[in-house]
Amino acid sequence: MKHLSSTELRQMYLDFFEEKGHKIEKSASLVPVEDPSLLWVNSGVATMKKYFDGTIKPENPRIASSQKSIRTNDIENVGVTARHHTLFEMLGNFSIGDYFKKEAIIWAWEFLTDEKWMALDPDKLYVTIYPDDEEAGRIWKEEVGLDASHIVKEEGNFWDIGEGPCGPNSEIFYDRGEAFNDLPEGHEENYPGGENERWLEIWNLVFSQFNHKPNDVYDPLPNKNIDTGMGLERMLSILQDAPTNFETDLFMPIIERVETISGKSYKDTAESKVSFKVIADHVRALSFAISDGALPSNEGRGYVLRRLLRRSVMHGRRLSIEKPFLSELVPVVASIMKEHYPEVDNAVEFISKVILNEEERFLETLAAGLDKVNELVSTLKEADQTVLSGKDVFQLYDTFGFPVELTEEVVSEQNLTINYPEFEEEMTKQKERARAARQAEGSMAVQSSLLSDLKIKSEFTGYTEDEEVSKLNRIIKDEAFVDSVSSGDSVKLIFSASPFYPEKGGQVGDSGLILDQNSTVLAEVNTVKSGPDGQPVHVASVRQTLAVDQEYKLVIDKKRRRLIERNHTATHLLHQALKDVLGDHANQAGSLVEENHLRFDFTHFGQVTDDELKQMEQIVNEKIQENLIVETVETTLEKAKELGAMALFGEKYGKNVRVVMIDDFSKELCGGTHVKSTAEIGLFKITSEAGIGAGTRRITALTSEGAYQWMEEQLRVLNEASRLMKVQSVKEVPSRIEGLQKELKELNQANESLHSRLANAQAEEVFTNIQEVGQVTFISEEIKAKDMNQLRQLSDKWKQQGYSDVLVLGLRNEEKVNLIVSMNQKAVGLGLKAGDLIKAVSPYVNGGGGGRPDFAQAGGKKPEGLDDALAAVSDWINGQLG
Repeated sequence: MKHLSSTELRQMYLDFFEEKGHKIEKSASLVPVEDPSLLWVNSGVATMKKYFDGTIKPENPRIASSQKSIRTNDIENVGVTARHHTLFEMLGNFSIGDYFKKEAIIWAWEFLTDEKWMALDPDKLYVTIYPDDEEAGRIWKEEVGLDASHIVKEEGNFWDIGEGPCGPNSEIFYDRGEAFNDLPEGHEENYPGGENERWLEIWNLVFSQFNHKPNDVYDPLPNKNIDTGMGLERMLSILQDAPTNFETDLFMPIIERVETISGKSYKDTAESKVSFKVIADHVRALSFAISDGALPSNEGRGYVLRRLLRRSVMHGRRLSIEKPFLSELVPVVASIMKEHYPEVDNAVEFISKVILNEEERFLETLAAGLDKVNELVSTLKEADQTVLSGKDVFQLYDTFGFPVELTEEVVSEQNLTINYPEFEEEMTKQKERARAARQAEGSMAVQSSLLSDLKIKSEFTGYTEDEEVSKLNRIIKDEAFVDSVSSGDSVKLIFSASPFYPEKGGQVGDSGLILDQNSTVLAEVNTVKSGPDGQPVHVASVRQTLAVDQEYKLVIDKKRRRLIERNHTATHLLHQALKDVLGDHANQAGSLVEENHLRFDFTHFGQVTDDELKQMEQIVNEKIQENLIVETVETTLEKAKELGAMALFGEKYGKNVRVVMIDDFSKELCGGTHVKSTAEIGLFKITSEAGIGAGTRRITALTSEGAYQWMEEQLRVLNEASRLMKVQSVKEVPSRIEGLQKELKELNQANESLHSRLANAQAEEVFTNIQEVGQVTFISEEIKAKDMNQLRQLSDKWKQQGYSDVLVLGLRNEEKVNLIVSMNQKAVGLGLKAGDLIKAVSPYVNGGGGGRPDFAQAGGKKPEGLDDALAAVSDWINGQLG
């Protein structure tokens, strides 16, 4: 067995499969592109779904990669077990309808055991297979020569995630020896494939050979696929003879840096070792996710990052680290990974800034949360209660970000306890909400061979032409090829050449007409999609007969295309303006370019101010007025990068690319259509800007006709406002509004004063209606106050004047009721509590409430029950005194 570094192992794996004819694909972003089913890219196969389900046809059906992945479904186990991680790398080789079981198994064995590669001892390797997969069993025995005693049949060896490709799988295990045996002999899990520490799973070979269809029908796939995954971290632990994944060169430099910062040793205690592991794991995930455009926030991916960071900070406190420190670990992560992931190294300054900013905010949150905890504790003590509500603990955790363990610490110091079942109930509700908010992870479309097997090419001529005479090669109706269609049919059409742009890169597909040689309209093209080989697939409504192998005239909607081109070119100007104003971290994270407007999503971890938006808008309009030439160059990807062209977020590029250059201002890789000069755009206007998720914001804007019409509408509204305000010029509208606001404020103050005088006048009468039960005097009356605020003011006045021992006031407000209860020290001393009284009378008004011993309040939805509520006060006092 060879002793390899993480870099050497990763490269060896990729070199091996490159020798086997695989295309080495760069690791995709952790943030999924055009896949709402995933919160994160969570496996190697997650990035291959488009190939597996036939949506896109790969250049090479053999692909290999080392894919960075994030999983957070069992975050609590990180640091506790030997191999749980949030961020990990999955080494994978994939076959898209090419080789199958025999090659996958033989190559896996060769890579693991051959002296040229990893040189593992074959006697230490075991495999599991699906019991019904006789073919895999035969290959392992006959082709590989593996002894039957090293082959275990497992019912669970069938990879199936719902509808879509699925099939049996074969897992490979490494025997780490008796020293790692953590189970007694005869234990049901003590075997290769069981849940134990001795036999470590290192590779999973999935033989994707069935289509899982509705009603649990399993049909053979048109194209069988191979999906394999080897965990880099656990394989490395074997090669470096490490007890756990954390003692490898992927983690130890980070742990050593934490030792320096904390002054603690990794080997001090088992508890401190967990904290070191959690920090090392989480800072890797944070660094990679932020480099891929995700940013901390209160929802989605951002919430995951915020939770990882806060867990790290709390574990830092356990190591006596009270200051921000995680940003100091980012350069260490970058140094370890830069050979294969230079993007982290290139963004060290930005990643560190984001993490430091978030750490500082969290430390402030901890201080604010501590104040809130102390306030809750004080209220409990005043009420002679000893149990802190689980709902309050959850609010501290969820809203304030205050860790539960810190709440426990403060509460226990005051000899109080927490209602844990209530807290767990709130946590369960949150998890259910999160689960309902997104689709099941790992979904995949049912594979169709109709387009994936189509060998016919189709040339897109729309960069230079608006019309094209072309032969109709294929007609698809009801997911089948047909030779002809007639009026009323909805179809998909593929021509030998087409000027229609297929929807991709954020630009919508073209619309237009299909004509015969006499210019008679035969079909209307509603939109155009992109086929697996990039062919324009025209989605059309047929008006007259169409037949394959006939020539037709294809004409796009020219006006619509010109409007789309203006909007698309404007997104390029906006992208550069964003970077000029906000910084280089502001990257495109998606876009939509239609004829009516453009939508541009970008990464940014703060608010965008009105002044910044104004600057961006001004820059774009300046570039439009300068009438800059828009030039498109076709070149290689390498040459494009040398030119300084920006590659868009999450896009995949082939060897040859198109570079759209707007003078020296903007250079981007883009396959869309554009204007010839910026002056054609005419005008640019930002209409809205807002946050849409985890560190992602969205700008909506208009150009040319749309911008002009929008401004005309704004002017119309302003003119109407000036007419209603009876001013001579629209310039006078702001000052007129200020005047009206001042008048309104004065009227409100006068109204408030009048209500207060009326309430006081009522009070003089109400406070004389004093009743008595035993030695306790009380007032229980309905009052015509404005709102709850006036009820509280009356309560304050009652307290100052000492009219009685108990005060109960009720207020009807349309369909609602409000109640307040106040008690003086004499009443409280006799054992009467305002909170208990409010709970006793509020059910009469179909409400509820609570409060301190001397003051409580409640709301209700049954106004007709107020008289009964007020009448019940006497009986309640009598019952308490009796």
